[in-house]
Amino acid sequence: MTYDETGVRCTMLRGGTSRGLYFEERDLPGDAADRDDLLLRLMGTPDPRQIDGLGGASTLTSKVAVVSPSQAADVDVDYLFLQLGVDEATVSELQNCGNILAGVGPFAVERGLVPAGDTETSVRIRMVNSDSVAVATFPTPGGRVEYRGDVEIAGVPGTAAPVVLAFADTEGSATGALLPTGNVRDTIEGIDVTCVDNGMPVVLALAESFGLTGHESHEQLAADTALLDRVDAFRRKAAQLMGLGDVSRASVPKTVLLSAPRDGGQVCTRSFIPVQPHTSIGVLGAVSVVTGMLLPDSVGHALTADWPQGSSQVDVEHPTGHLLVDVAVDGSVTPPRVVRSGVVRTARKLFDGTAFPRA
Repeated sequence: MTYDETGVRCTMLRGGTSRGLYFEERDLPGDAADRDDLLLRLMGTPDPRQIDGLGGASTLTSKVAVVSPSQAADVDVDYLFLQLGVDEATVSELQNCGNILAGVGPFAVERGLVPAGDTETSVRIRMVNSDSVAVATFPTPGGRVEYRGDVEIAGVPGTAAPVVLAFADTEGSATGALLPTGNVRDTIEGIDVTCVDNGMPVVLALAESFGLTGHESHEQLAADTALLDRVDAFRRKAAQLMGLGDVSRASVPKTVLLSAPRDGGQVCTRSFIPVQPHTSIGVLGAVSVVTGMLLPDSVGHALTADWPQGSSQVDVEHPTGHLLVDVAVDGSVTPPRVVRSGVVRTARKLFDGTAFPRA
């Protein structure tokens, strides 16, 4: 019997502003190449429509979480994130995904990998991609995961129960250092940048450096093919400085353009993932953005002048709303040190059953 005949048990969850397929590691092939082949066929990749699979014709809905019990004494489960291509048959594990992470704790409880508490449950999750730890806390009244709630996050209709994510040891997630180039500020193609990696490798630049206001809509950015080509060339050069090598087929680093807020937030962002504009901004991308901005002399640091003193919460504007992150950085030491970082997300189970790959 093959997976083509039996299918594979799969749960689909919306995590944050992404959607993904969640699997227990034991249900997938042990060989990575065979695993990736199965996942691509389940997702319907390569096909820009993903019409013959479970993908949603977007990188935001072409994601996979592989979850397993952890062997580490202080960790509950291991979580490997895989970013699948849409029109290209690629599978990348070079990055984390904080949105998909929001569904890992509930998934682990649903599958019996972690016992549920009577009112809420905290799950310690090792993010395999970066060998760092996150703690997800969410309601489990009566020992069952509760997805219903009154928390609203931008980019998702309606409300849901909160999933509070607290991160640890995310510095240098993909590059090995919070400042991968060793500098707070670099220059790429005549543009001042800050390259930072606090859970997600990100290149920060001012929107005005690209001839933009930073308040353009997602549709305006997506239609500007010359801009997208420029962003792609720009981030490839940044990747070389960051030690990531040839990223022509990789989804990192992300480029984030900064501008002054205009909707009551503290900074306005336009993110590219890695070339197409994001309809919002990734969780760990936003954490890295704020981390970089908090460093003196960084690109965007001047925008922090009016931020409230004594508060580590930062309201990040993006094309479809706001994302609230909590970041504290000690910039008085060399290299700078992240004190803490976290975010509130939501998740919802969409289906649990058997998925069948295309031939």
